[in-house]
Amino acid sequence: MFRTLIDNGLRSGLRSLERVSAPATAHAHCDIPCGIYDPHLMQIAALSVVRMNQLIDALGDDAAKTKSSLSRYITVKEEHAEIVKRETRIIWGDYFKPDHLEKFPDLHQVTWDIMKLAGKNKQEVNAGAADELLAATQKFAEMFWASKGVATKKAPSNQAVGGELVVPA
Repeated sequence: MFRTLIDNGLRSGLRSLERVSAPATAHAHCDIPCGIYDPHLMQIAALSVVRMNQLIDALGDDAAKTKSSLSRYITVKEEHAEIVKRETRIIWGDYFKPDHLEKFPDLHQVTWDIMKLAGKNKQEVNAGAADELLAATQKFAEMFWASKGVATKKAPSNQAVGGELVVPA
């Protein structure tokens, strides 16, 4: 009862304040306006997809060992392709705004391509599609950093997979 009285009094007081001085409307670019976005994870996940394809292609003839390894490689490949999709959706949906489309008119197409390529990489063992996915994430990363006015460069991944990452210069 006491809590209800306090809650009602607080609500009434806040409504009175709103009538005198309406609060400013806050506009956030995401669900939690953290301001922290980075396409690094999507690129690392794409590199993981490339690496799983490399490992699958390198499997030998030992049937028992091959079945176990193949199962694990496919699982990891599919999980990382899904990470690419998730990270792309977050940056595309929460960070990019309509005014970015003026600077990057192909943003939606690049995003669409990543989604489709990630799906293809989940469905197939296809080194070419994995390389295309990595290239698409790199293009997305370049657009992301350019939207912030940050110059980029391609740097070696320094991983067993090889490849490069787009990073701030």
